[in-house]
Amino acid sequence: MVSNQIEAPVRKLMGPGPLEIHPRVYQALTTPIIGYLDPAYLKILDQVGDQLRKVFQTRNRATNAAPGTGTSGMEACVANLIEPGDKILVCVHGYFGDRLRQMVERQEAEITLITEEWGRPIDPQKVEAAMKANSFKVITLVHAETSTGVLQPMDDIIKLADKYGVMIILDTVTSLGGVEVKMDEWGLAAAYSCSQKCIGCPPGLSPVSFSDRAVESVKNRKHPVRSWYLDISLLEKYWGSERVYHHTSSSTLNYALLEALRMIEEEGLQNRFDRHLENHRALVAGVEALGLEMLVSPEYRLPTLNTIRIPEGIDDMELRRYLLETFNLEIGGGLGALKGNVWRVGLMGHSSSAANVLFFLSAISRALALQGHKTDLAAGTDAAMSVLNA
Repeated sequence: MVSNQIEAPVRKLMGPGPLEIHPRVYQALTTPIIGYLDPAYLKILDQVGDQLRKVFQTRNRATNAAPGTGTSGMEACVANLIEPGDKILVCVHGYFGDRLRQMVERQEAEITLITEEWGRPIDPQKVEAAMKANSFKVITLVHAETSTGVLQPMDDIIKLADKYGVMIILDTVTSLGGVEVKMDEWGLAAAYSCSQKCIGCPPGLSPVSFSDRAVESVKNRKHPVRSWYLDISLLEKYWGSERVYHHTSSSTLNYALLEALRMIEEEGLQNRFDRHLENHRALVAGVEALGLEMLVSPEYRLPTLNTIRIPEGIDDMELRRYLLETFNLEIGGGLGALKGNVWRVGLMGHSSSAANVLFFLSAISRALALQGHKTDLAAGTDAAMSVLNA
């Protein structure tokens, strides 16, 4: 007999995303579906835009949630601001910086590539040298590299972009809502994120924001935007006062997004940043007290996504399978150049909690012990608690 129920286990989600969502967000998903041009729904979209402006710290009119995951937001920014023949400076220090490169290539732009070792940020001296040698329209950069756990320092690169008149496209997929993003202060042309990480929603929407300068650049293109679906001039006519039909917007996902954004406002951005940072520091203290090593140097660590070096002799797949089957705990493995070398542990949104830090330390200690790698769990727990009780 075929079951008439969907069966999905309840997991402790501590990977790179999706992460756990708050019961209030689950409840929002049950709100009745209404039409994409219903006046009540259009008010919801307006509120989503208003709340996203607060999180992006911007006054940009062209700010809302594009349909699709974070990759959709990435494509929206690239497809709108880059066209054939444009000179683009592409910075790659991880898997998602390289995804940006691939998208820029498909726009038939002229690329200058800056690469950095995975686990390190982009060197602003390399950026300056490139900008001195060429006149670029756009620089693409990942703020929070999900594959490596690196948080890119922004100050020097912002100054260089301003000095040389270059627009910045910034990937904030793993930072928005958990780490400070100052869109207007940083002078960003465009930024994108996702719904399922620090913001605390199901996947399926991609917050984007385009500056007035960026929107004007789109209007002055020589070629049409190659993606009709993600053309910001068309999306803006739906999000803005014209209310021109564009696509069948997901009311369900936008209800959840709005509720999550309301919870961010209630917590306060700075309090939220502080919570993510404290839990990250507690995790790192516990991990290092267990005798494990972090991949990234302390000054460049991303509080929302922690990369831990896998000890020599440990079977990565077997350990993660054990965590899933025994503790219902999901963590991420390495991507690309780091595959088999690191674990990626997410502490984002509702999943960024002291309870999850302590749970992870206990589970990983047991999993390592079964493969003959002994750790001092008491030391790890004490080290984490010393941060949490400070």
